[in-house]
Amino acid sequence: MRHLILSVSIPALLLAACATGPSEEAVYGLAPDMVQGPLEPTKPALPPHFPADLSPAGVRAADDHLALEEVEGAEAMAFVAESNRKALAALEGDRRYETFRQQAFDILSATDRIPSPSFLGEGIGNFWQDAANPKGIWRRTTLDSYRSDNTQWQTLLDIDALARAEGRDWVWKGADCLAPDETRCLISLSDGGKDAVVVREFDTTTGLWVEDGFILPEGKHRLEWLDRDTLLVATDFGPNTLTESGYPFIVKALKRGQTLAQATEVYRGDIGDGGYGVSPSVFRDKDGRIEAVLFHRPLDTFRAETWRWVDGRTVKLNLPERVSVYGTLGDRLIISNDQPWSWMGREIAPGSLLAPRLEALADGASPGINAHAEPDVIFTPGPRQSLQDVAIVGKDISDGAVVAAISDNVVGRLIRFQFGAATVPDRTRVWQASDIAVAENSAVSLGDSSKKSRRVFVSSQGFLTPTTLALLEPTATAPEALRSAPAKFDASTHVVEQFEATSSDGTKIPYFVTRPRDMAMDGTAPTILFGYGGFQVSFPPAYKPEMGKLWLENGGVFVQANIRGGGEFGPEWHQSVLKEDRQLAFDDFAAVAADLHRRGITSPRRTGIYGRSNGGVLTSVMMTQHPELINAAVIESPLIDMLRYHELPAGASWIGEYGDPRIPEEAAFIARYSAYQQLRPDAEYPRVYITTNTRDDRVHPGHARKFAARLAEMGHDHVYYEETAGGHSNDADPVANARRWARHYVYLAQQLMD
Repeated sequence: MRHLILSVSIPALLLAACATGPSEEAVYGLAPDMVQGPLEPTKPALPPHFPADLSPAGVRAADDHLALEEVEGAEAMAFVAESNRKALAALEGDRRYETFRQQAFDILSATDRIPSPSFLGEGIGNFWQDAANPKGIWRRTTLDSYRSDNTQWQTLLDIDALARAEGRDWVWKGADCLAPDETRCLISLSDGGKDAVVVREFDTTTGLWVEDGFILPEGKHRLEWLDRDTLLVATDFGPNTLTESGYPFIVKALKRGQTLAQATEVYRGDIGDGGYGVSPSVFRDKDGRIEAVLFHRPLDTFRAETWRWVDGRTVKLNLPERVSVYGTLGDRLIISNDQPWSWMGREIAPGSLLAPRLEALADGASPGINAHAEPDVIFTPGPRQSLQDVAIVGKDISDGAVVAAISDNVVGRLIRFQFGAATVPDRTRVWQASDIAVAENSAVSLGDSSKKSRRVFVSSQGFLTPTTLALLEPTATAPEALRSAPAKFDASTHVVEQFEATSSDGTKIPYFVTRPRDMAMDGTAPTILFGYGGFQVSFPPAYKPEMGKLWLENGGVFVQANIRGGGEFGPEWHQSVLKEDRQLAFDDFAAVAADLHRRGITSPRRTGIYGRSNGGVLTSVMMTQHPELINAAVIESPLIDMLRYHELPAGASWIGEYGDPRIPEEAAFIARYSAYQQLRPDAEYPRVYITTNTRDDRVHPGHARKFAARLAEMGHDHVYYEETAGGHSNDADPVANARRWARHYVYLAQQLMD
């Protein structure tokens, strides 16, 4: 069973502006190019709320809505209450709202959904939510029963009952069970849907909490089982144990019965580290024996050191700073380098899949290791290919395999790699690739895997094709289909096409269009354009049942843009728009919108955009830079004030993506696009919908609040709604999620269909 990995945030530490060196006005000097696009002679050189200087102190002085950064401050909550009153009247008062809400709820709570499986001991585990169990139940069955038409489930933990009994708004955040039997599990529960969780030990054999079990107080913990009576924990251990980003930099071994204060330190980074904080990983063989214990020490958002814990001491591994570690296969470490890597005389292309020996990676490794054999290159991507998912099965390379989902021009392939016979004179054995048959023109992803049984769950889907769940057996040439999700909307009326737009620098940007088959290309089709473009996150085709029911069935068009910043074409696709090059990602999105208009698929009057989290940066910038291209924008859980994002939890951890506003040169390029500072009272913006969550402890609600408040004071029509329960993941329960989707699509219908 896979570990629960929480990529979550802790409030960042506030920093004072530096007072040494040249004056802030001199260092953070402004120029007319701080504004995107040409200026008319009658317009001021800068927007009215643009900071007089871009130092942290100058940015703060220019911000008249700082009170809205107080999550539950009196002024902030009064603003939320009044905004919500207006928003609910506008959205939930719409004649379509109740229909949309019911349709979304029926989809989200349907009992004919595929129960997402994970290997749990000798059986299968699943977390399930429906109308009768809105908070969900954790349950298990056997593989044979799961394969059958009448699966018999045994409930392990009822979250609804637990919440009622304890008077808490518990939200399930996952389980981490100790191999190989996986009967002792660390259960993570969030109060209200926050990323921060409490952790308790549960016994699946008794169905009870362990009497002398591990209990961790609320926090954003990184933890792993070392053995039955020991955990490796990175968390807040008290004063001076968190980085500027609010993440831990110390790992301790916590014995059963000990408090966090009594735990023994085993690894320490530095309080000045960046990124998401240090985290331990314990990799095991098929029988649960430890093959390697690693510590991941982030230097910034993407660069990190990798250390191995051996015989009570730590050894730094000779790995690139940008690397993805998937696990171990015997004495091999399965990795992908996210940057060009020159090692032992070989040049390794970024995005490759590799299997070097652990011993060869250690400091002081023998110079006699064969440079032609280390590291073993499993897969090298082509120009439009990228590695998406990896599963490792078996005991070692002699009987095991590495299964990889590959994106090939944003279409899925599945390949099994095994260490086989020689094909070149200077090597005795090489990794051999075997294609596994999957549905054509679909997205392919890997679910949970079992080293012991060498099985892997595989799913495939498309924009108009519901998900099929399959099981890949050790030697099979195609996965065995286990379940197919029923269609939740009529897809017969629509088709999917892939096009390319040309961005500002000539780069070709692919995008998918899902549209009515008989649609007239006259620019009248109401169209949602979705984008993200960050953190190397890929968005392949996906079946979105609520979108299909509430939008496509009503004649809408859905467009998904695979802009730079994502991982669709590997690490370089992401890294090409970091920091000072971020504007290119925004240009990509605008280019797709313009291309849609050029093709007659839609027009500015009928174009709406949607993005959340990092996608909120994208959509807010699109609104301020190119309002002429759109008539609607859903800006959800967004980052928007990019000159203060590092001061709002947990923004400092993302400096590797966006840059550091405390550095004058970086503040300058961020200021050129930061939507909060770029708003103008005399611009013609569409009526936008901004929404977030009070309990979002990953992206601070202050971003959305301040943007809405500034729009209001400038006289721009907008809708602002803030959900007061749940977190960034919107996974509290299907009841709340149905209301969320209904509000989204009511707004989009108002702007694009009415």
